[in-house]
Amino acid sequence: MKINITMLALAALAIAQPARAEWSGKAELGASMATGNSQNKSANGALEVTQKSDKWQNVLGFMGNYGNDGDTTTAQRWEVRGQTNYSLTERAYWFGAGRYDDDRFSAFEYQASLATGLGYRFFDTDETKLWVQGGPGYRVSKERDTGDTIDGVIFRGNIGFEKQITETTRIVNLFLVEAGSDNTYLQNNLGLVVTVSGSLGLRVGYEVRHNTDVPPGIDRTDTLTTIGLMYETK
Repeated sequence: MKINITMLALAALAIAQPARAEWSGKAELGASMATGNSQNKSANGALEVTQKSDKWQNVLGFMGNYGNDGDTTTAQRWEVRGQTNYSLTERAYWFGAGRYDDDRFSAFEYQASLATGLGYRFFDTDETKLWVQGGPGYRVSKERDTGDTIDGVIFRGNIGFEKQITETTRIVNLFLVEAGSDNTYLQNNLGLVVTVSGSLGLRVGYEVRHNTDVPPGIDRTDTLTTIGLMYETK
């Protein structure tokens, strides 16, 4: 039931507000290499859709990673996330965010969270973007070895940075922390995007995921290096 509530909440975050809206999106498909609890070479894909209307902004994203050596599955992870923002001032905003992560090779069968809070855009230009946000939330996770379900209050914080280095090259970094009494989850995504032609580009990414409390024999840190083609509309 708790998983269903989280998934429904994620879907609700993507519902349009007023009828007049601006839509944008990006899709990525490529190859990846993982280290940690899963060491393999595999395929990855990602999709993100953004809707802006008046003071509202809705973002819904999906990421998947899968690998198979011909006989057995060597990687299987997917994540869905959503966020709704409402601008309070030119720079400050309220947010509601949700995330569901399912990784067959991690210490947890799933981690699902919902949070709300306030954010602030320090820079928001075509060349430079820097924003921070944070607030209280609630997380539910299931341990793979024991089957125990753990839930509790968390603090969720994010830092986002984007810099246009040249006319065709930009760097993007997204940091997430979900801190709770049972476990603190950290995730950092660093990406370099190079425009090839029009909306088509090449993206190289490096993701680090870290859980502070895991069962013995399980790695706390997993990394994922990706390279692929990206199609982006603005």
